[in-house]
Amino acid sequence: MGLVELTEEIVKSLVQNPDAVSVKEFPTEEENVMLIQVMVEDEDMGRVIGREGRTANAIRTLVQASSAIKENKYIKIDIDKF
Repeated sequence: MGLVELTEEIVKSLVQNPDAVSVKEFPTEEENVMLIQVMVEDEDMGRVIGREGRTANAIRTLVQASSAIKENKYIKIDIDKF
């Protein structure tokens, strides 16, 4: 499972409307850096970000740990709403 798919599975398990989740990888100018953009509906933003950003940080930690094992890239995850 790739990092984008892992991020998508984690986010879809948190939201009420998993069909509205969009997760894409975007190229960056920096070497060894991967940008993953997560788009969710407005009412699901609180679930994905969590209180004081704890859930979002946990997602970043899980994906970064998976990256350290497989691809050894720094992961940036941008969470936004439609």
